[in-house]
Amino acid sequence: MLWLENLNTKLSKGGAYISSILFVSLVVLIMTEIIGRSFFDYSTMLADEYSGYFYLGSVFFGLAYTFNEGGHIRINIVTSRLTKNSQRLIDIFAGILATSILSYALYYGYLLMEDSKEMEMLSEAVSETPLWLTQVPITVGMTLFVFASLVFTLKRIFNDK
Repeated sequence: MLWLENLNTKLSKGGAYISSILFVSLVVLIMTEIIGRSFFDYSTMLADEYSGYFYLGSVFFGLAYTFNEGGHIRINIVTSRLTKNSQRLIDIFAGILATSILSYALYYGYLLMEDSKEMEMLSEAVSETPLWLTQVPITVGMTLFVFASLVFTLKRIFNDK
C-alpha cells in the first residue's frame, strides 16, 4: 500500500508542478498582451484563447494534488460527531462514490478528446488549434484525480490512515 501512496504523491505533485507552470504562463501571456497593446500597439492575437486553455489545464492538473492536501470541500458537521469506525465507513462509501463518478467523467472526457482528434476539430479562433490538444489536460488531470480518489478509498478500506 505504501508504494501506491508514494506513486500517488509523486504523480499528484507532478500535476501540481505542471499546473503551476501553466498558471505562470497564463499570467505571462496576459501581461505580454497588456504591455503589447498599451505601449507597442501590438497584440498576440492568441491571449484570449490560450489563457482559457492554460486556465483549464491549470485546474485539471491541480485537482489530484488539491485532493491529497485536503483542499477540496468536505462537510464535517455530521462526521465529526461520529466514531472513528463510522467515519471510516462513510469515507469508504464517499470514496467509492467519488471514484465512480470521476471515472465516468474521465471516460467521457477521453471520448471527447478522441472524437475531437478523429474529426480533426479546430478552434474557431485565429490559431485554429486542434481541439484534442486542448482536451489532453482534462483526460490526464482526471486520470490523476481518479487515481488519488482510488488510493484514498483503498487506504480507508485497509484502515491505513
